[in-house]
Amino acid sequence: MADTAAEPRPAVTPTSTSTTGRPREPATLSLAVVLAVVASILGLIVLAWTVLYVTKGRFLKPYFERYAGGSAERRVAVAGDFQLYFDPFDIKFVAEGITIQNPEWATKDELFKAKRIDMRVASFPLIWGTQRVKQLSLVDGALDMEWNADGRRNTWTLGDPNEKGEPFKMPTIVRANVAGTTLRYIDPKLFLRTDVKFDTLRASDTQFADDLRFTGDGTLRRRPFTMQGAILSPNETIAGGRNRLTMRAVSGRDKLGVDGTLRGATVLEGADLKVRADGPNLAGLFELLGVVTPETRRYTLTSDLTKVGGEWRFTRMKGGFGVSDLTGRMTISLPNDRLLVDADIVSRKVDIVDIGPFIGYEPEALATVGVKAAVHQTGSVPRLLPDAPLRADSIGLFDAKVRYKVAAVRAPNLPVSNVTLNLVLDRSLLTMSPLTFDLAGGFVTADVRLNARRKLVRTSYDIRMSPTPMGKLLAGFGVAESGTTGVIKARVQMTGEGDSLRASLASSDGRIAVILPQGTFWARNIQLAELDLGTFAQKMFQGKLKEPVQINCGLIGFTVRDGIATADPILIDTRKNVMLGRGGFSFKDESIDLAFRADSKKFSMFAGQSPIGINGHFAAPGYKVISPELLARAGASLGLALVAAPVAAVVAFVDVGDAKTTACGPVLAGARATAQRTVKGDARTDVGKGTKAEAKSEEGGKRKKFLGIF
Repeated sequence: MADTAAEPRPAVTPTSTSTTGRPREPATLSLAVVLAVVASILGLIVLAWTVLYVTKGRFLKPYFERYAGGSAERRVAVAGDFQLYFDPFDIKFVAEGITIQNPEWATKDELFKAKRIDMRVASFPLIWGTQRVKQLSLVDGALDMEWNADGRRNTWTLGDPNEKGEPFKMPTIVRANVAGTTLRYIDPKLFLRTDVKFDTLRASDTQFADDLRFTGDGTLRRRPFTMQGAILSPNETIAGGRNRLTMRAVSGRDKLGVDGTLRGATVLEGADLKVRADGPNLAGLFELLGVVTPETRRYTLTSDLTKVGGEWRFTRMKGGFGVSDLTGRMTISLPNDRLLVDADIVSRKVDIVDIGPFIGYEPEALATVGVKAAVHQTGSVPRLLPDAPLRADSIGLFDAKVRYKVAAVRAPNLPVSNVTLNLVLDRSLLTMSPLTFDLAGGFVTADVRLNARRKLVRTSYDIRMSPTPMGKLLAGFGVAESGTTGVIKARVQMTGEGDSLRASLASSDGRIAVILPQGTFWARNIQLAELDLGTFAQKMFQGKLKEPVQINCGLIGFTVRDGIATADPILIDTRKNVMLGRGGFSFKDESIDLAFRADSKKFSMFAGQSPIGINGHFAAPGYKVISPELLARAGASLGLALVAAPVAAVVAFVDVGDAKTTACGPVLAGARATAQRTVKGDARTDVGKGTKAEAKSEEGGKRKKFLGIF
């Protein structure tokens, strides 16, 4: 058998990769998949956009009603045509006969209804939660915005009806065409109710088109008001310009006008507005805002106004009240949902009559009869202190920080200038600290604290007057300034309870001290109200004041308890006399019962030795020279003349000159009567019984009578 040779196998040739390529990398494959998915999504979006654009999204109507109603937990219905699509990127929404139901507690059935609404909304801002309506057309719409009685819920906060209501946030609307539409707004806590009607009119002047006009009325804090205005949209706003706003509002005799431009039909942020207001009382205007201010005489006020964030900023304010001027700026904001007024006000000149209403005097009466209006009758008694009550409940509704400066006060006989007031109101605690002003070459500083957090309003007063030249202070009343070198310094510290100036003073406790350091006093032709101070001084010092009175030191001090001020002490030491005072006055009925006596330091043959009284009331003071003691002396003189000899009658009018010179240290320190001393260090026994009608000297048992009805 022959061997068969094995045939060689053909060589295996590797398959060429030139046609099939290399296997793809995983990253490349993933990118391809992503691109394919994105392309598919974009294709679907384009397809959906095309479907929506072609159909106008009308087929979405039942889905819209179901989804919107479920999300709002209200019934939402569209009776007529419905459109919802992208055009091309903005959302286009059209609904005819649309209604949105109100919650059950509301006083109207629908939150919103309209014959037709057509709007274009920017798509991309919605991603960030911003609503920007580029164009709105609304026909025969009605919007009901209402808070419930306790202020917890409102009609426009959609969703869970038990959730707390959110403040309304106006969407940005660039252009609007609104016709036959009404808005009702009710806020029981603000006592606000208003109905506004919007109507669009096309102006005949081609410069303007689609003017949005509105009229309305309502009540605010129980005060009725009316308003009318328009948003005038120039042709250039089609490309996104600025809208001109004009509005007028009237409440009683208060009138308010607003003119300016808005960045959009409802864009208040950055608005450039001019405000003008006038009326009989500035307090009435601020009352509409829920802010309590002092009463004023008739006012006019202009200001620039803009909104920045949560602040309404009134700048370049100018105006006046009465015959006084004012300028400055004011900001109103709501930090922590609480109204805050922050203001800087300046006046070049303020009339004293215009200040009267600040402390409670009736402004219209002041405008009619001037300062005489400060006096009014209570029965047969003239009253001077104002009794206008503080609105303690209202000042608890807002806070304030006010800085007020007055260059000069126009006041007859009272040289006041450079007034500065810092006022802070913090949750019913009102402080005026400091209140400062220049007075006749001196300086007055006051700190007033009014606490209305308590059931009874409590007010504390701390008023300090630096040494002030008496000549300048009293020059308007006839004091000869060239012959008066004395000065006065004083301090008042009192605390009282009550909701008016009169009530707080009538219940006050504290101390009043007026100190007279060494100097001279020269009076002539002095007339102070109905009190002839010149005659009073002549009778007191038993001379005709041909030369100045030389004062060593003096103290006019009162201790105040429950509104009754008693002399503690009244002690003025001069070169020739020691003048003493007894009695006091009452903040309760404003009566005065003071008796003054000048005891000579030297022997005098002819001295009446009779008290001179100041009586009457704050509004009608008087003095009494002929007293029972003087009549008794005259009777004694006549008796001696009859039974003895005429020369014996002189004895009844002899003053032995036993007055003790005063140690001025305690006087200048404003010390109470118990601390007063003679120059020899002995306790004074002629002061310290201010409420007594007569005082008994401990030296020799001599009695000296004083006028008094306390």
